[in-house]
Amino acid sequence: MRVAVLSREYPPEVYGGAGVHVEFLVRELRRLVDVEVHCFGAPRDEPGVHAYATPPTLAEANSALRTIGVDLEMAAALAGADVLHSHTWYANLGGVLGAQLHGVPHVLTAHSLEPQRPWKAEQLGGGYRVSSWAERQAYETADAIVAVSYGMRADVLDAYPFVDPAKVHVIHNGIDTTLYAPVHAADALARYGIDPDRPSALFVGRITRQKGVDHLLRAAEKFDPDVQLVLCAGAPDTPEIAAETAGAVEHLASTRTGVVWIREMLPRDELAQLLTHATVFVCPSVYEPLGIVNLEAMACETAVVASAVGGIPEVVADGLTGVLVPYHVVPPEEFEHGLADAVNALCADPARAAAMGRAGRERAVHEFGWDTIAHRTVELYGALLT
Repeated sequence: MRVAVLSREYPPEVYGGAGVHVEFLVRELRRLVDVEVHCFGAPRDEPGVHAYATPPTLAEANSALRTIGVDLEMAAALAGADVLHSHTWYANLGGVLGAQLHGVPHVLTAHSLEPQRPWKAEQLGGGYRVSSWAERQAYETADAIVAVSYGMRADVLDAYPFVDPAKVHVIHNGIDTTLYAPVHAADALARYGIDPDRPSALFVGRITRQKGVDHLLRAAEKFDPDVQLVLCAGAPDTPEIAAETAGAVEHLASTRTGVVWIREMLPRDELAQLLTHATVFVCPSVYEPLGIVNLEAMACETAVVASAVGGIPEVVADGLTGVLVPYHVVPPEEFEHGLADAVNALCADPARAAAMGRAGRERAVHEFGWDTIAHRTVELYGALLT
């Protein structure tokens, strides 16, 4: 079986959970089937990986149009594949057109949904209407849809009620628990100015409305004075959001010590150090189909405080591997108080936090392995070809 995987992100150009998903899924799929990767960006040295730059005539166009230009080039290059598998709206249209052009099935994985992310209009302008249109075409025509959580499946059927429920298959996101594991070294903490003798709450993610960074920064005003806040936060969606975040961090740092902001994307080994040594990992997302970053923290034996949205409750076992904080049913101020209360409680009880961390790693190891995910994905491909 020859599978073409279409994705905006692929190593080394990975900045979000969808890119992490594609990286590890492709690695495991290659043990089972022939895989060719079609991705955006600079040329890759890896065999079987084809990268596409924005067509020169679209270099100054809206970013959504630049994306579609890449999708067209992808679609033209998919001859010979038995199955196409696209990830996110950035590559979905390539899958739609490639399937029509070459007469093969198209599978898409739902990592997020444009109707659930209205704040993207800040980033894309009118391109948000274009991205929403492109995504809709994919959901109207896909032969199968993979949802990364049951919460995501419900969102798909709510956002696109024309989709046949029988076409939507839940295959959870995964984690490599050999790459993400407790690390005893702590040199990265000193390098970034983190005090190993103080409890710390760690955030890792992009600066976007989706990730709830603004809620976290307001919640941190209520953290116990001894608790450090470590933000591994970069890649802001817009200059406006970047400025808002910088102002909020500056204000917080003027009122307390222990505010550390790391703006660059960290190497995996350094990130594992920070995850391991954090007292608690905080995920304040307002929308999260699964939240693979919570799995990364759990695999490093760190307790998680997270918003109870999307697929997060399928990952974080409330009271066992962390604490879930209601978001949708409460005012923003109450959500922020809930985050602060949960962080303070675990930082004041390190033995309980450590027990949650151990339970989290056990859950990650036994329930979210990439080998299982790849086998289930190949079974889905096979069903479409019979």
